[in-house]
Amino acid sequence: MRDEKNERNLKETSLINREKISRLEKGERLSKEELTALLSSYTPEDRRFAGEKARKISQSCFGNGIYIRGLLEISNICKNDCLYCGIRRSNRQAPRYRLTPQEILEGCAWGYEAGFRTFVLQGGEDPFWDDRAVEDLVKRIKARFPDCAVTLSLGEKEKETYRRWFEAGADRYLLRHETACPEHYAKLHPPELSLAHRMQCLEDLKEIGYQTGCGCMVGSPYQTAEHLAQDLLYMQDFQPQMIGIGPFIPHGQTPFKAFPPGKLEDVLFLLSLIRLMHPRVLLPATTALGTIAPDGREQGILAGANVVMPNISPEEARKKYRLYDGKIESKGEIGESLRELRESFRSIGYEMVVGRGDYPGKEGTL
Repeated sequence: MRDEKNERNLKETSLINREKISRLEKGERLSKEELTALLSSYTPEDRRFAGEKARKISQSCFGNGIYIRGLLEISNICKNDCLYCGIRRSNRQAPRYRLTPQEILEGCAWGYEAGFRTFVLQGGEDPFWDDRAVEDLVKRIKARFPDCAVTLSLGEKEKETYRRWFEAGADRYLLRHETACPEHYAKLHPPELSLAHRMQCLEDLKEIGYQTGCGCMVGSPYQTAEHLAQDLLYMQDFQPQMIGIGPFIPHGQTPFKAFPPGKLEDVLFLLSLIRLMHPRVLLPATTALGTIAPDGREQGILAGANVVMPNISPEEARKKYRLYDGKIESKGEIGESLRELRESFRSIGYEMVVGRGDYPGKEGTL
């Protein structure tokens, strides 16, 4: 009798969850309480239901194209001490490196020949890459590859710095907010960093004119379903052009080394909800997703993602840029890795697109 009652309750909950998912598909806004309940009680069937709807929306906006960006990890030197990050300044065991401007330009040149038309320059908050150094680098990249987009992901800066880089030619900026709850943010970062400042940076970037990306970690230490509901509502209010989410993965040389990683199913469900809430957003299937599951990126695409960022950094740099343990990486000849990636996309019915892939306007064109 008890099993029958439990089964009936599960069916009723699933019906409620699917009704909420359908409301998101229609563009309705759910309350924090509704989202928290959904994230706390969804079933594998609910996740598949959301995934099917998200996939249809993504295909209606972008077709079967998956946009690739060439990722260059320009430095693993960082002045910050975030508790979850393998390149935090307190990690004395991390072998440090910094690419030279010439190495970065050579990486862009290789990427251009391979067909990339977007380069993502990512790194720790390295004091070497100050206002002028990044400004000069962006100008050189844009002068040599004028038909390419440049995305920066270099952390928190002052508004004038962001403006200089935008005027130099940078098109996009990625700055994950990590969590929209100030109390949770304080548990993940040292006292000198604040969520208020990070969110102000995001506002500054959007005001200046960047295509702006935010995002959060899924399954980070001390995270609750309510925190994730806050993240979804923050992103709904902020309306970014890009959203990057991925699972928390522990690094053995950080204070969070003993915490479990985020769950694949949670990331996939959130990707689908984000696609329903932001039909035209540029939504990556991240390297971290591919790290926790061999076909994680492919599953992310089937859940609604439409961007992948292959790493085109020099091989030695790829080995040293370790934000978390077990990071997958392309070994040896990157061209071969691209061919494998293209075939993996085709196996699930998608094609690799190497153009700029800008955020689509209201008319849905790219």
